[in-house]
Amino acid sequence: MAQKEILSMKNIQKSFSGVHALKGVHFDLLQGEIHALVGENGAGKSTLMNVLTGIHPKDSGEIYYYDRLLNPRGPKHAMELGIGIIHQELNMMDHLTVAQNIFIGREFTKQKGLFLDEKTLYRETETLFKRLNVNIDPTETLGKLTIGKQQMVEIARAVSHDLRILILDEPTAALSNQEINDLFNIMRDLASKGVAMIHISHRLEEIAQITDRVTVLRDGANAGSRVTKEVDRQEIINMMVGRVIYEQPKQESTVKKNAPVVLKVTNLNAGKMVQNVSFDLKQGEILGFAGLIGAGRTETARAIFGADKVLSGSIQIKGRPVLIKTPEDAVNHGLGYLSEDRKRYGLAIRMSVADNMILATMEQFQKRLLINAKKVQQEADAYIQKLSIKTPSINQLVRNLSGGNQQKVVIAKWLIKNCDILIFDEPTRGIDVGAKSEIYTLMNELADQGKSIIMISSELPEILRMSDRIIVMCEGRITGELDIKGATQEEIIKYATMRKTGAQAYADSAE
Repeated sequence: MAQKEILSMKNIQKSFSGVHALKGVHFDLLQGEIHALVGENGAGKSTLMNVLTGIHPKDSGEIYYYDRLLNPRGPKHAMELGIGIIHQELNMMDHLTVAQNIFIGREFTKQKGLFLDEKTLYRETETLFKRLNVNIDPTETLGKLTIGKQQMVEIARAVSHDLRILILDEPTAALSNQEINDLFNIMRDLASKGVAMIHISHRLEEIAQITDRVTVLRDGANAGSRVTKEVDRQEIINMMVGRVIYEQPKQESTVKKNAPVVLKVTNLNAGKMVQNVSFDLKQGEILGFAGLIGAGRTETARAIFGADKVLSGSIQIKGRPVLIKTPEDAVNHGLGYLSEDRKRYGLAIRMSVADNMILATMEQFQKRLLINAKKVQQEADAYIQKLSIKTPSINQLVRNLSGGNQQKVVIAKWLIKNCDILIFDEPTRGIDVGAKSEIYTLMNELADQGKSIIMISSELPEILRMSDRIIVMCEGRITGELDIKGATQEEIIKYATMRKTGAQAYADSAE
């Protein structure tokens, strides 16, 4: 029996300040299907979904929902009609508990609505989590959770509504492999019950694994639709970017044999997630940090950068012991840190591209008490050209840029500061395949120039493509060190799930 079409978007047009974001886009959705929507950043995916949920009104075109003309007045109206969206950026309240976030606006009450019924609130949340196979304390304050767990709470909140269409915008970007598997099981269960899903993702391996059909947008227009099992990865990439992108792992290290050590970390301890961590970083090297979510990679980077308190251990930069207590100390010693959450820790999203670029070097652009606007413009223009940042002008608000271009602005900030050691934490999270390739090229160019890079990534193909050497962590400890030559995903996973002391792991990996 053929699946029923429940959504049809026809000839959707949308412009913002003269920029044509959607150019006559068509999209349809069948009951109980999981339909992938893919394309580069700026291709129009999120804009199309914002039109569907009433966040942005369409300029023209028609939307049919169960064969009736639909003009959503906003997300609340769309939700009432059974259309929900999980945005890429988290949209919750850090100071409330997990349960309060899930049922906000739908609180349980007792005694004729005079008092909140917290007992029922937490019981219903526990029931929901059991259904989703999620292990999170409903009473925990949301802000204390990792990004991955916060994302699972967002997903649980959406699933708690009686939905007919669920839109997931990069839902797996911050999830571990196990959490992704759990999510996919939930999605398959929902699909079997007739819920249709629109799955937006840059992870093309997910498309083959979980979706029934795939629609590709490029530059605000349709580039093609295919049945997932009838299309391969390369064809999807070609439709997305209109060019061939090669994704080969690195065969051997490109670091010079006599390259000096620029960073040496010895027996670093910073809580239970950083235990006796020791490693070194050479000039011109890209040192990959692999491991599952919760392995302690980000915590190690934050401790080195002075963002978290170091309990014991030592750090040497270019052979000299240094004391780093604050991020300011780290920057003064030539370290730059690109956080995994660039919008929270790397950017001032309500400020312009130029202002973000000079955040770490403001004193260089001061003329007495004023900022030398001409010097700022010259520097910002130079890095926009050097890094191929796509922006209408240096005055564009950085929040209006695509994820890849936002990441380039953060990189520009640290290059203007002339940092010799750069920590890239999940550098391509939420970035499309074309922008990823540009970031990879830039990182390799920086390494060729003598910059040294620590790259934390949860994507094993990325680790194998970019790293000269790989450090693997598990539960706060280093469990393995691998040369890129001969390294495999299977070997990385072996060490990423190994619960041993660092000394034992090194002994094993050296054999």
